[in-house]
Amino acid sequence: MIKSIRHFVIAFALLITTTYSFAETIFENINPGDSLKSAPENWFNLDPTSDKIRGVGTERAYKELLKGKKSKKVVVAVIDSGIDIDHEDLEGVIWKNEGEVAGNGKDDDGNGYVDDVNGWNFIGGKDGENVDADTYELTREFVRLSQKFKDVDKTSLSKKEKTEYEYYEQVKKDYEESAKSAQEDYNYIVNFYDSFKYADRLIKAYLNTEELSSEDLNKISSTDERITQSKSLLELTIANDLTEEVFNEQLDYLTDQVEFGYNTEFNSREIIGDNYKDKTEKIYGNNDVTGPDATHGTHVAGIIGANRSNDIGIKGIADNVEIMVVRAVPNGDERDKDVANAIRYAVDNGAQVINMSFGKNYSPYKDIVDEAVKYAESKGVLLVHAAGNDAKNLDENTNFPTKTFKGSKKSAKNWLEIGALSWGDESNFVGSFSNYGKKSVDIFSPGVDIYSTVPGSKYQAQNGTSMAAPVAAGTAALIMSYYPDLSAITIKDIILKSSIKYGDLMVNKPNEEGEETKVKFSELSKTGGIVNVYEALKMAESMSIKDKKG
Repeated sequence: MIKSIRHFVIAFALLITTTYSFAETIFENINPGDSLKSAPENWFNLDPTSDKIRGVGTERAYKELLKGKKSKKVVVAVIDSGIDIDHEDLEGVIWKNEGEVAGNGKDDDGNGYVDDVNGWNFIGGKDGENVDADTYELTREFVRLSQKFKDVDKTSLSKKEKTEYEYYEQVKKDYEESAKSAQEDYNYIVNFYDSFKYADRLIKAYLNTEELSSEDLNKISSTDERITQSKSLLELTIANDLTEEVFNEQLDYLTDQVEFGYNTEFNSREIIGDNYKDKTEKIYGNNDVTGPDATHGTHVAGIIGANRSNDIGIKGIADNVEIMVVRAVPNGDERDKDVANAIRYAVDNGAQVINMSFGKNYSPYKDIVDEAVKYAESKGVLLVHAAGNDAKNLDENTNFPTKTFKGSKKSAKNWLEIGALSWGDESNFVGSFSNYGKKSVDIFSPGVDIYSTVPGSKYQAQNGTSMAAPVAAGTAALIMSYYPDLSAITIKDIILKSSIKYGDLMVNKPNEEGEETKVKFSELSKTGGIVNVYEALKMAESMSIKDKKG
């Protein structure tokens, strides 16, 4: 869940001991997110011209441009938390390694990975156990550097060591502030939850009812301070659709932060059993590509390629794809070693597009990720990366992995960085959470209220640049499928050049605190545009014809 929701809940928790009038003041200044109004159904596939909805024109493209055309199967690797490969709407879509015999305990195709029938899990152990929660990279850096610098005499350090020591001091400051903030947020939620349950029991007993509604609360007329404060608390809960499920999600989120994310004693690599110091090690993990929580990865997979012909669920962007599952993203920060190996695995096993809906603030071994990115580029594989959900300018901040190589001004040519688009007017044009950057973000695509697949053959709407990236990845796969003669870099250029522009349109700048600052949409990315499947396919057709004419 995006942070704006969490901020809303934290602010709400502060209302426990306040009066109703003060509560109103707080709520006026909190932005609960982009999803309070209902988005048009299937909006990300609709068209700005024919449907008057700011989607990417998928349905229009199939109806007007692709009818009767032949396509070629394209393999899209999803590096993520895992995927429910048995989801009803992903039937026939999950990649199968034809060189591997399922369940025989052998590496039949000789690629080094045993029984990798649908992909590979780089955060699993040999005994079948899996990493679920993990620490943040900030925590890992703090631990690593503390071991070296905690009690060191600064005056005895060399010039090079002093530079690293200054980095350590910054990491230490960031870690201590972040860990403290997480603990405080956790305490707020726990306190709120106790007060909420007390208020709920009190008002139900007062009204002699087992269910509460806004109408029930309106009937209350009391001078008892306990009753009035409990009434205010419950009114705000109902009015802002903050259900018990929402609070449980936030409690789980913050519990993971405190118990795992910022826990300096936790080490997930004990589960995996690899030599973590050996960054060249590639063969570790297991073949459980679903893992303990595949919600995020399953949602991403559905956006790219959910079955378009089964008349159930949703329709993905691309109609002739296979999703290769590469599990490398825990509930916490992914590790550079796993990301690098995940990219290499995907490339070596036939992926033509790789979706990467993950990111973090630190990357101590960026060089090995860079080498994997260069390897993908040399093999003609397109990488699509989510810009991140911190409402920050990536020209001034970093969300790893990045297309710019460490210690160099050079960037990967096979990389697309994607911001999140919303579906509303100028005040709800982009996701309030989305990172942006005139130099760093290439383009925007739908990432708010995206309805897609989740485990157990269920469906759910989610927000995030994690949802925007697979829209772009699906678009790339669709073009590649119908125009296999075009290279990955050419397809990237087509997506950028065919994007829909909005000139000098002023929109709300991404901001999680609800502050309304206007900015030109064209200033939020390199192209100042939005992915459009329809226009991209038209351009691909014209370029393909030119190539054939020679």
